[in-house]
Formats: sequence, C-alpha cells, structure tokens
Amino acid sequence: MQVPQLLVLFGSQTGTAQDEAERLGREARRRRLGCRVQALDSYAVADLIREPLVIFVCATTGQGDPPDNMKNFWRFIFRKSLLSTSLCQMDFAVLGLGDSSYAKFNFVAKKLHRRLLQLGASALLPPCLGDDQHELGPDAAIDPWLGDLWKKIMRLYPVPLDFPEIPLGIPLPSKFIFQFVQEVPSVGTEGLKLASSDPQRPPSELQPFLAPVITNQRVTGPQHFQDVRLIEFDITGSSISYAAGDVVSIMPSNSETHTQQFCRLLGLNPKQFFLLTPREPGVPHPPGLPQPCTVSHLVSRYLDIASVPRRSFFELLACLSPHGLEREKLLEFSSARGQEELWEYCNRPRRTILEVLCDFPHTAAAIPPDYLLDLIPRIRPRAFSIASSLLAHPGRLQILVAVVQYQTRLKEPRRGLCSSWLASLNPEQGPVQVPLWVRPGSLMFPETPDTPIIMVGPGTGVAPFRAAIQERVAHSQTGLLLAD
Repeated sequence: MQVPQLLVLFGSQTGTAQDEAERLGREARRRRLGCRVQALDSYAVADLIREPLVIFVCATTGQGDPPDNMKNFWRFIFRKSLLSTSLCQMDFAVLGLGDSSYAKFNFVAKKLHRRLLQLGASALLPPCLGDDQHELGPDAAIDPWLGDLWKKIMRLYPVPLDFPEIPLGIPLPSKFIFQFVQEVPSVGTEGLKLASSDPQRPPSELQPFLAPVITNQRVTGPQHFQDVRLIEFDITGSSISYAAGDVVSIMPSNSETHTQQFCRLLGLNPKQFFLLTPREPGVPHPPGLPQPCTVSHLVSRYLDIASVPRRSFFELLACLSPHGLEREKLLEFSSARGQEELWEYCNRPRRTILEVLCDFPHTAAAIPPDYLLDLIPRIRPRAFSIASSLLAHPGRLQILVAVVQYQTRLKEPRRGLCSSWLASLNPEQGPVQVPLWVRPGSLMFPETPDTPIIMVGPGTGVAPFRAAIQERVAHSQTGLLLAD
C-alpha cells in the first residue's frame, strides 16, 4: 500500500515557525511517512492542486501581516479567479504562531484556514493557535493539537504494519554527511565566493554585498547608559539604491572567542575543510554556505550558537548523548512535563546554545559533525532602518545601532549578536567588510519633498527620520525640526 507524501509548508519570520515545521517533519519520519518541509515562497503554489495532505505552519507578524517568506503565496492564494473546487482533493491542517498581546492574534493562520475551506480543501482539525504569551510558550497549545493531528492522519493514511514507528530515543538520520578533506579541492577558491560579484544584479540574502566599514562612531556620551553607534558603509559599485524608509539587512558573525570555544567543546579543528552531501535526493544545499567550507566559517558565520535553544534542540541532543545523567536531564527538558523547568533554565535567563553545551560537556564532545546542521539553526539576518540619504551621501549607507546588552541572573551579560559584532568592528585597525543587502521598508514618505510631514516613531527609532531629513535638506527644504 502506497502512503501519501505529507507536505509541510511554513511561513516564518524569526525561525519559530520553521522550527515547528521541521519538528512535524521529524515526527512524520518517525511514523514512516514520507515528508517534505519547505518555505511557502520556495514551493510552486500551483502544484497544491495535486497535494493530498498538507500542514501549513505560519506566524503572524506586525499588525496581522504574513512573514516575508510567504508573501508571494499569500497573494496567490487570495486571487479571486481561483475556483471553489481548486483544492477539493486536499486534506489540510493549519498551525499558527502568534502573540495574544496583539489585536490580530494569529490572524494569518485564521485567515488561511478559512481561505483553504473556501477553495474546497478538507480540514483535519480546527487551526492550532500557539501563543507566545502563554507561560509555557506556544507548545502549550501545540503539543495536544499535534497528538490529535497524528491520530487523525494515521487513521486516514495508515502505514503498513511491517514499518514500525521509530522510537523517540533513536536519532533520525542526519540531513547531510560531512566529508572532511585534507586538502582544499580545486573548486575551493570558487566555492568560497559568496558575495555578489555581478554589478548589475542587486545584492540579496543569497549573494550579499561585502560593504567596507568606513566609520564606526559612538554618538552617545561615554556616561550614557546606551551605547549607540553611527556606522557608515561604502556601497560604491554595489548597484544598491535606497530611499528614506528603506531597510538594510546585515548578516552578523559569532565572535572569535565563541567560535574557538565551540570548536574546543566538540573537538573540532577550525581550519579543517569539509564537503556536504545530502543523504536524500532533492535536499537543497544550505543557502549561503560555501562548498567546500572550513569548520571555522561554518561556526562563525552560519551556526547560531548565540541563540536561545528551542525544545527541538534538547530532543535531538538527548538522542545523541552517551552520558546517562546528562541524557536523563536532556530528556526531561524535551518532554511535555519538563517545559516549565526548561523555561526557567533557558528562556527566562536567555541561556545560549553555547552555554547549554558547556553545561553538558560529555554530550557536546560526542556530537557527530553530521548532525550540526540538524541541531543548530542558521544565523538570521538583522534588519536596520537606513539612517542616511544617497543624495546627501553618494555611495554611502549609514545605520544607527543601539548595542544590546542586559543582565539576567547569569553571570555573563546578555549581548545582542549583531549589535555587539558591529560595535566591535574597527576600520582603523584594518579593512573590515560586512555582508548586507537592501529591501524596501514599510515606512513611506511623500514623493514631493515640499509636502509637510509630522514624524512620530514609537519603537522605530530616529534612523528613518534622519534619512528623510537629509533627503529634504538635499532638496533645499528648510524649517525642519527633529525632537526626541
């Protein structure tokens, strides 16, 4: 008997929805179901008419907006030309992630559920509405909902009896195989070039522009509690163009200290080169990772070892642990009953992945390199409002960065990965480059520079207004006042 392929599609802004989607993929594979997990905008949405079983995992951002990586799908699925029988062959479920402190709590999940019903699809369950505000986080709603979902799926699509479920304590095969090489292959020099080299093509997340840092200046007084930096980049020859209100995305790196510490914990040689091979056909190469690659590059520029680990991290780490006491604790953290204790250990003090590995040294030392990409998420780009005008500063791009640092009950202060990394860059000590690209912002200014405007920025900071004022001054407008 042929079991239908389960398709899990996610729309994620901060990585939480992607993490839940990958959890669904793992649970499906344990039940011997074929499963694909994809971002919504990377999936050919017209193929939905041929999918029998789809789980949608989507976050709600801002004021009821879909995440960036599902906006194309969102526009397509709400086309008025779609027939009411378009998806009549599909069974589906929607898992939503939101924050009940916002008026439009889980708006995207609710609206998507209704739209799929309008297109003829059959709902397996009512939508799950995960809530960040719950004391146990979204899992308080997700855990029981998933239990009901799997019962329903396995009843409708039973797996042959000679394919038993894989027990929780046994790790699933890794997505990739690490092949360590003693010498750099001849393609190495090409593989390590990730930055955009085509001057006609605007830089993007997959091919950012390596912008030299021109200045990095603190603009608050030395006694002021907040360290705010004005950082200027040279974007000459990048084909980058921007206007007031636009946003620059920056891909940060882990510190050299943390990179070395991670490699020591896991017994890795930072200078070692490796090649990645997917275990299954059709699995794409990790975006933004060169082939071949050094361990140092992987750890410093790809693995988000400074992030707070999610529950899935502890689930896999428990499977990989050879140490009895450490494994027992990890299993407790990954269980439904251990979520309150996990919150106190990890989320409340903002303990990082690196710090957790330090607390479980025997387990860390036994992690096979093949599982690094399954265990640790990718570093995500950080977005900053552009604080300059091209009219005032041709070939330059400026940002204002408030350096994030605060204290929890842990001894070491908590530091923002990107802001701390940017603050540490000193162009006076040698050339420094930052991977970046620009995208349109949601803050729109009048096209005619003589239109009067009142600028109010609760939560946005002063950066976009600084850009707008520079632009107006360049157009010889006067009588401008910026109050803080």
